[in-house]
Amino acid sequence: FYTRSGFNKDFVSRFEKLLKEYFLAEKPIELGIPAVSYFSDEMNMSANYLSDLLKKETGLSAKGHINKMIIEKAKSALLNSTVSVSEIAYDLGFEHPQSLTRLFKSKTGVSPNEYRNQVN
Repeated sequence: FYTRSGFNKDFVSRFEKLLKEYFLAEKPIELGIPAVSYFSDEMNMSANYLSDLLKKETGLSAKGHINKMIIEKAKSALLNSTVSVSEIAYDLGFEHPQSLTRLFKSKTGVSPNEYRNQVN
């Protein structure tokens, strides 16, 4: 027997676990940037319902969670390696490195190279 809030918390942790597993299994290299539809299929619900539930519980949509994870992974790679931004972008599933640069700058206010230079 699930209460609504218990279900929602389990649901959020399940989504976050699937998102982490997606990156750990190196699926971005073979499948590209994670799509909301991938997770909605895994969780047996529509993409809109998934996004609505996440937004209600966490304040971020499914796409917001995905972008947040991409930015965290990019920041970690920028700080802990010397590989190029292009290589980081390809490893995260982007077809074009400038797409990562655009997303990164929109979320952090600086480009990946500026971030790397600021912190180091």
